[in-house]
Amino acid sequence: MDFPPSWLFPVSTADAISAQAVMAQKVIQEDVMDIPSLIGGMDVSNNLYDPEQMIHASAVVLSYPSLQVIDEASVSQKQTFPYIPGLLGFRESPALFEAFQRLRIKPEVLMIDGHGVSHPRGLGIASHLGVLLDMPTVGVAKSILVGKPAGPLGAEAGAQIPLLWKGRILGMLLRTKVRSNPLIISAGHKIALPTAVKLVQSCLQGYRLPEVTRQAHLAANACRKSYLISSATC
Repeated sequence: MDFPPSWLFPVSTADAISAQAVMAQKVIQEDVMDIPSLIGGMDVSNNLYDPEQMIHASAVVLSYPSLQVIDEASVSQKQTFPYIPGLLGFRESPALFEAFQRLRIKPEVLMIDGHGVSHPRGLGIASHLGVLLDMPTVGVAKSILVGKPAGPLGAEAGAQIPLLWKGRILGMLLRTKVRSNPLIISAGHKIALPTAVKLVQSCLQGYRLPEVTRQAHLAANACRKSYLISSATC
């Protein structure tokens, strides 16, 4: 993985916006993989008001389609870029990138808690990491960042409707559970939207989140709590 330093560690907001524009042009929204046997999940846990400004990131690897956790890696790092709407990838990607590097078993595709191309500049955290790692990624977000649903979404589990913005389909709203808010599924990198949606659906086990990002979420929260406990006892 060879890329300019600004893709991971921009020195200014202008540097980040410039890097983001270049990276967005490299995103591929087409399938380049076969059916995977290993799927990775990634998430972060943090507090915007934490005086230390720590990012706690976790990467997990699950067998597919059995969805058993077979590897996990976590890291706690001080953020290197501030919280700026639309540039979240630069705040979270260094810790997520490091967590991925620590995995002993590497997945063939990643599901990331956050947006892929369903982003104002086409490069949410899932697309950002996909380009950095040069691998297929899927964005699994909990709320809309940009765009509007093409119409009303059915109340039943499995209901879906496109997310539209400026005449383009950015992603798919997918209701994964009755009486739960839908997830926003988007292509991250090297995967087509229909494949991304099907992959997420195949990883549902009765929760709102697909098992892959649910396990990553649990691991990231555990990492944060472990850090807080160790800091309190130092």
